[in-house]
Amino acid sequence: MELDPVTISFLTLIALFAGFVDSIAGGGGIVTLPALMAVGIPPHQALATNKLQSSFGSLTATLNYSRLGMMNIRDLLLGVVTTLIGALAGSIAVQRFRADSLQHLILLMLVVIFVYTLFSPRLGVEPTAGRVGDIPLYSGAGLAIGFYDGFFGPGTGSFWTMALVLGLGLDLKSATAQTKLFNFISNIVSLCVFIHAGLVLWMVGIAMGAGQMAGAYIGSTMVHRRDVRFVRIFFLIVVSATIFKLIFFG
Repeated sequence: MELDPVTISFLTLIALFAGFVDSIAGGGGIVTLPALMAVGIPPHQALATNKLQSSFGSLTATLNYSRLGMMNIRDLLLGVVTTLIGALAGSIAVQRFRADSLQHLILLMLVVIFVYTLFSPRLGVEPTAGRVGDIPLYSGAGLAIGFYDGFFGPGTGSFWTMALVLGLGLDLKSATAQTKLFNFISNIVSLCVFIHAGLVLWMVGIAMGAGQMAGAYIGSTMVHRRDVRFVRIFFLIVVSATIFKLIFFG
């Protein structure tokens, strides 16, 4: 399938905005995936191409957060491995089952996250003592959220952020930074599965990837410079937008 230059330019601008949003609070997929389908790309090709372009954004944000001293990739290797395994399983499973059967459960979980965060004004403002250790958290969350991202996707960043804040006691800025590495891993694993299936639209995905990189760099740099309240507000906006999208657009 080929798209005209005007449509590709439009999608690139959409990806720039999505990269900005995703690097701060996750949820870029709720912008880019509907846009890809709106221009006539079939669902499976849209999902595959979305993984390609979002991989550019999550990698850019990861590298920038690491450069800014907000994360140490070597400390997160266990989470990387378990996320890889989970995402691989989810990406294979989604080609055999209908993902929309999870929608009601995911919607409920996002509503709980939104309400809990909204009425917990100190949540993630400062680091606290973790409730579980690194090994149980990264093992469990990596497998579960990695599988979910490979299988379905919306809200992945929100689930990771909340797991890191509640489980390890990270503040929202630190949790946001770590989330991007795990997002990149699940994105790239899913992308490899879709490439093998021949579903990726390369020209569209690479053009959008350029927009994602610009948006992700701007957003991750802004998180570094702003206080945690900015991340909290953005997080609530993105979670509420994801809930709205799932309710009214599926």
